[in-house]
Amino acid sequence: MRVEIWSDIACPWCYVGKARFEKALAAFPHRERVEVVHRSFELDPGRAKDDIQPVISMLTGKYGMSEAQAEAGEDNLGAQAAAEGLPYRTRGRDHGSTFDMHRLLHFAREQGRQVELLDLLYRANFAEERSVFDDDERLVELAGAAGLDTGAARGVLADPQAYADEVRADEREAAELGANGVPFFVLDRTYGVSGAQPAEVFARALTQAWGERPPLTPVNGDAEACGPDGCAVPQQ
Repeated sequence: MRVEIWSDIACPWCYVGKARFEKALAAFPHRERVEVVHRSFELDPGRAKDDIQPVISMLTGKYGMSEAQAEAGEDNLGAQAAAEGLPYRTRGRDHGSTFDMHRLLHFAREQGRQVELLDLLYRANFAEERSVFDDDERLVELAGAAGLDTGAARGVLADPQAYADEVRADEREAAELGANGVPFFVLDRTYGVSGAQPAEVFARALTQAWGERPPLTPVNGDAEACGPDGCAVPQQ
């Protein structure tokens, strides 16, 4: 079974939702047969690379809330993250374009290191003081920590077209599936789960999707094969 997760590094509920989903997956009896693929979704597409501002200022400007409301929302998110064992800085974070991070995540996926890089990007953005938005070298360092070649990662960031089509394709696909927010989980292209649901909801979705998979239809033939009793050897 394949689970596709559309998310953005700037999305706190994606950070929390990933932890809740992974808790459900860890307890799922068939977890070894579940492939998880992370896909790109920008909350702020088209934002200029150098357009960086404090999170609180972004919230008050974008959503029309007061500073006190924005701070209360961050405090609530910090509590939700802490309940999942995740560190979260409720003050002093900044916000900017995540396009380059998504491009780098597509590169990491090709190298089999996507999850490692995603986890590091989340932690750097939500829990560490140093910004992930104002210096490409910060992203290169995180790529290296994820096991990627830093020279190759630097090359991806230096070329604005590298993996850009892959990011945009993910975003078009999200729109086609009806996702207008993240996190958005798609199980075997049959079930969609929106938001950072409790682990129990993800557990039920996994069980239901697994139980409703179509049975395998065998195609019989005369080709040689191996079985418990050994391998058939053609007789001349």
